[in-house]
Amino acid sequence: MITDKIENAVFYPLKTWTEQSNSNWNMLIGIGLLSLIIAMILIYVFQKKMGMGVSDERTSQINLKTALVMLWGVILCDLIFPKEYMWQIFFLFKYSLALIASGIYLAVRYKKDFLN
Repeated sequence: MITDKIENAVFYPLKTWTEQSNSNWNMLIGIGLLSLIIAMILIYVFQKKMGMGVSDERTSQINLKTALVMLWGVILCDLIFPKEYMWQIFFLFKYSLALIASGIYLAVRYKKDFLN
């Protein structure tokens, strides 16, 4: 299957690298937490700029599509990331990547709809 080839080509070398020392493991956790924090800030900022408390037709449509982008990100990461090893780290990266994708979608929609 294609996901097995992806796991062997990308994630198994990552597993061997993280098992070499504790600092590699801590670096991977730090990168994951940093990306999660950046994604949460990105989403918060653009939600605030678009009017977080205001619920009109345009912002509710954008919020629903943002949630859809996040859902697709989680599903795609579930298909790609391995479940046999390092699942805690990949759980962190799964949600940080999904949040980053939805934050990027919010940034694009904000530029398209509110700056023109």
